[in-house]
Amino acid sequence: MDIIIQKFGGTSVATKQARAQVIKKISAAIAAGFSPIVVVSAIGRIGAPYATDTLLEFIKANAGEMNAYETDVLLSCGELISAVTISTILNNQGIAAKTFTGGQAGIITDDHHTAASLLYTTPIKIITALNKGIVPVVAGFQGVTTNDDITTLGRGGSDTSASILGASVNASRIEIYTDVDGIMTADPKICDHVSKIEQLSYNEVFQMSDSGARVIHSKAVEYAMLANIPLIIKNTFSDDEGSIITQKARVENQVHKTVTAIAHKTGRVQYRLLKPPVALLTKIATKNISIDLINILPDTIIFTISDFDQHTLEKLLAAENCDFTKIEGCAKVTAIGERITGVPGIMARIANTLEHVNIPILQTADSLTTIACLVREYELKTAVIALHQEFDL
Repeated sequence: MDIIIQKFGGTSVATKQARAQVIKKISAAIAAGFSPIVVVSAIGRIGAPYATDTLLEFIKANAGEMNAYETDVLLSCGELISAVTISTILNNQGIAAKTFTGGQAGIITDDHHTAASLLYTTPIKIITALNKGIVPVVAGFQGVTTNDDITTLGRGGSDTSASILGASVNASRIEIYTDVDGIMTADPKICDHVSKIEQLSYNEVFQMSDSGARVIHSKAVEYAMLANIPLIIKNTFSDDEGSIITQKARVENQVHKTVTAIAHKTGRVQYRLLKPPVALLTKIATKNISIDLINILPDTIIFTISDFDQHTLEKLLAAENCDFTKIEGCAKVTAIGERITGVPGIMARIANTLEHVNIPILQTADSLTTIACLVREYELKTAVIALHQEFDL
């Protein structure tokens, strides 16, 4: 049995016409001799009746704030509606299908509600369905604790569900369907003339996701990488081959460039702390505040966080009597590429390019495969376009 995972996002299941394309992709996989496991997201985006954010807004407006347990119970509904819809269409078209919750599919998690982590998988019911020629249609984004409490896997969790299931059944590949032809060299909403990247490494895509590119959730990449299962980002609405993600990005006739893509993340705030207490970083971590760029100097620490965490951080800084200054309205722009390692002059090219368009760099950080710069958010588009052009993407 050659098992594949086909995951369909919210836009892919949002309309009757879109769902017809989903059924077409599933049918084509069966006709080609594959045994598909289908994973679905909630229908549509905010404003759509069953979208995750719509459900949250409804409860907030009509009942008030929920605790984390109740939130997970609510959030599991959107994906279940999608799963039942797709399963019913398949059955009515003569393709045997059955809906499964995340828990029924064997995704067992800890009890960290709204951001649960995988403990183990028991996909017995899924395998049984496949052996009977039934297409399992799994509600993404969710699992269950050892006490049978519903949990969710955090934003982008349906991608994570797909990779978890792929690893648990040793799938030959994981197809992530969306509304674009694959992974682009930059965000097409910001930068004109972007190109599709034919093949990337797990590490490059992980870094892109971590740097703000909304292509696939970083946890999904991690699970696929650990199981060494190819990920393919494809378009529900076209027959494009998509972007293939494997251990090493090697495609015949593909031009290998030093920089693969330019990613960005908005909503950053830079803090400069003067003579902070030694244990401050530990205390920041205990508040679940994620630090992004960071530079530690003898008398100063400079770092960035999400603007969402401003209030929590400043309450902590006040309690610690820590002097600070901050710059709001920042964005991080990141050049990503496995071939950056050991190549001299990349940082110089980035700095010169941004200087040429009169954009000051507020902070930098680098790794083996990334170079990130902090800029003012209102200068983000100019920065992305300039770097995209500089590295001929």
